[in-house]
Amino acid sequence: MQVNIKKDGSKKSYNVISSWDDVTLEKWSKLITNKNKSKSKEALDTIKTLSDIPTDLIKELTINDISKILNKIARLQATENTKLKRIIKIDGVEYGFHPNLEEITLGEYADIETYIQNGYENNLPKLMAVLYRPLVEKEGKYYTIKAYDSSTTQLRAEKFKKMKARDVNSSLLFFWTFAKELLRILPSCLMELSKRMMDNLQPKNLQKSGIGLV
Repeated sequence: MQVNIKKDGSKKSYNVISSWDDVTLEKWSKLITNKNKSKSKEALDTIKTLSDIPTDLIKELTINDISKILNKIARLQATENTKLKRIIKIDGVEYGFHPNLEEITLGEYADIETYIQNGYENNLPKLMAVLYRPLVEKEGKYYTIKAYDSSTTQLRAEKFKKMKARDVNSSLLFFWTFAKELLRILPSCLMELSKRMMDNLQPKNLQKSGIGLV
């Protein structure tokens, strides 16, 4: 979508995202880290990330104008589809979400836990690189993915910066639900590990109002 801004007697149009599909994982990571900033800095960085309006011009907008832009962005985010997308495509390559989390390996789980404890907002590409891996075979709604190899995570994580934010959000919500159920079946020696993981991945950090509008 476009917004028209008047300055010095002239009017110019600027682009703001028209769909939440326009938001990549890389951009969404910036929005999440905005939560630790002041409201004014958060508003500035949010509009800067999701539009092509120059920073200096954003600073000159009235609070009312800022509110209008943020409200439009919030409405787009509120309409995003939160259903888990099991197969995604990035740069022509198809990746599948882990088809059976009950069979997740200890190595996968340990890496996910580490990325969350170290600040999931700074490790989203790596998290996605564990949960999504290249397809090996696909038949209808069924598919298999490559076995987990932690040495390839970083390379894949770079590609996942292009992943759509809505797919990231839905996959994290899906995984959090699984982790909650996992508490009921894990041996007691792993209970504390899973509890710590869940504390760092509460739904409040994944809610739709993630851009901090009040």
